[in-house]
Amino acid sequence: MKASLLNFMGGLAMYRYAAISIAGKHFYLILLVAPLWVLSFYLLELTGVVDAFHGGHAQNTLIGLPLVFIGIFLGLRIIASEISGRSLEIVYTVPGGCERVWWVKLLAAVLVLLPLEVLLAVGVWFFVTHYPILALQGSLQAALFFMVLAMGMSALFKSEIGGAVGTVLVLAFFGFTSGFGNQQLVASPFYNPFTIFQGDPSAILASTVQNRVGYLLVTLAILGLAFMRSNRREKLLSG
Repeated sequence: MKASLLNFMGGLAMYRYAAISIAGKHFYLILLVAPLWVLSFYLLELTGVVDAFHGGHAQNTLIGLPLVFIGIFLGLRIIASEISGRSLEIVYTVPGGCERVWWVKLLAAVLVLLPLEVLLAVGVWFFVTHYPILALQGSLQAALFFMVLAMGMSALFKSEIGGAVGTVLVLAFFGFTSGFGNQQLVASPFYNPFTIFQGDPSAILASTVQNRVGYLLVTLAILGLAFMRSNRREKLLSG
């Protein structure tokens, strides 16, 4: 029992240090994004600057967008922070390979996103509008997709700036083509079935499953490519 507790505490410490390496010593301040974001929309609605929000706005506008932006920031730091910090050579000496380091940092980034989503979800529910609980899955999936994309882009361009430019271009493309979820395109990470109030329920369900499973596979594929790129030691260390 004691050994299990020590292992658990050791694991928490490892992920804490990984989060620090990604987002800095005070990484927990990222959670302040949630109350500030919710408060801004609450005040906009209260003062009548915008029309009342409904449940269809939750997945992207109210919850998804801050998760996506924070996910991109964290994703850019997973590999590129080692490059900019000149510590990449040390990573390649870790037993088990560099993938072990990337996995720990990736999971640490996810552990930062999850409580942020919980805070956003609770705040939106009590202060802005009620929404379908499954909207949270769509919000998190979009954030994970862009986080992994940012990780891959930063590895490809060997810098946080290059990775940010490539990721923002993809974000802008999907954002403008789908209106960040206002226009429902199945091929978009912002696809939001909870704004479709008319239509065949079976067709909407089929499109939702197609979108969710499709982006799960795409995210895993990008993750695999990012790991392949990170294994090319000479490429990453050159220049």
